[in-house]
Amino acid sequence: MESPQELNVVEANKRLLKELEDMGFPRIQAAKALHYSGNTDIEAAINWIVDHENEPSIDPMPLIVVNIDIDSPQPIQTTEEMQIKAQELRNQARKEKEDEEKRLEREREKERIRAGKEILEAKRIAEDNQRKRYLALRKAEKEEERRAREKVRQKLEADKNERRRMLGLPSVSHTATKLSKPSTDDKKNYVSVASVSKVEKLRECLRSLKRSYKDDDARVKRAFQTLLVYVGNVAQNPDMEKFRKIRMGNPSFQSRVGRLRGGIEFLELCGFERIDEDEFLFLPRDKVDLAVLNSAGLEIKSAMSNPFFGLLSRA
Repeated sequence: MESPQELNVVEANKRLLKELEDMGFPRIQAAKALHYSGNTDIEAAINWIVDHENEPSIDPMPLIVVNIDIDSPQPIQTTEEMQIKAQELRNQARKEKEDEEKRLEREREKERIRAGKEILEAKRIAEDNQRKRYLALRKAEKEEERRAREKVRQKLEADKNERRRMLGLPSVSHTATKLSKPSTDDKKNYVSVASVSKVEKLRECLRSLKRSYKDDDARVKRAFQTLLVYVGNVAQNPDMEKFRKIRMGNPSFQSRVGRLRGGIEFLELCGFERIDEDEFLFLPRDKVDLAVLNSAGLEIKSAMSNPFFGLLSRA
C-alpha cells in the first residue's frame, strides 16, 4: 500500500463520504478512511479513523479526491443519527482495542512469571549442586585430616617404642589390638575395596607429584589445575573426543604434566591409554568411568586446598 506522501489520488464513495462529513469528520480524513477501508461501509471507515487517530499522517493533507458514486440501498439517516452512530462505532472500536491490549498485557505478565520461575528453579538447582560438591569436598578434606592425624600419632607411637626399646622395655602397640578383629563397618564396606584402592592410587600420584616438587609450589599448583581441567572436561563432555585425546608431545602438556612425576600415571588411572606409539593419551568412550573421574576431581581439589595433604606421602 502506498504511503501518504506518495498518494496523489484517493477514491471515495460519494454517499459514504457525505455521511462521514455530516458526522463531523474532515473531508480529507473521511476520504482517506474510505479509500483505505475499501469503500465498504461507514463502520469500517470509522474503525480505520480510530486505529489511526494518533498517527501524524491522519492530519488533512492536500490530496485530490475523486468521488465515485456507488449506489447503496441503505436508508438515509439524519445528521444527528449519524453522529450518534459514529460515536458508538468509535466507542466500540476503542473498547476492542483496549480489550486486545489488556489481553496482550496478561499474556506478557504470564510469560514474565513463567520465566521468573524458571530462573529461580535453575538457580536453586545450581545452588543445590554447589552445596553437594562443597559437602563432598569437605568430607574428603576431613578424611585426609583424619589420616594425617593418624600418621602423626603412629609416628609418635613409633618414637615412643623406639625410646622404650633403647631402655630395654617392651614396646606397646595400640594399633594391633584395634586391628585384631574386623569391625562391622569393615564388613559393610568390603564391596567397595576396589574403588577405595583406585582412589588411594590417584591420591598417591598427587602426593608423589607434590613431594617431588615441594620447593616449587607454583609448578605443583599449575599441574593440579591442568589435571583438573582434563578430568573435568571429560566428565562434563564424555561424548566429545577432543576432550578424551591428548597429544603427549605438546610442549604445554609436557611442561605442565608430562614431565612431572606422577602426572601421566594419574591420567592413566583415570582411564587414558597410550596409543600411536605413545604419541597420544586417549580415553575410549566405552571406558569413561564418571565415578573415577569425579573421585579424581575431588582428590585434586583436596590436594590444592588441604594444608595437610602430603603428610601421608610414601617413601
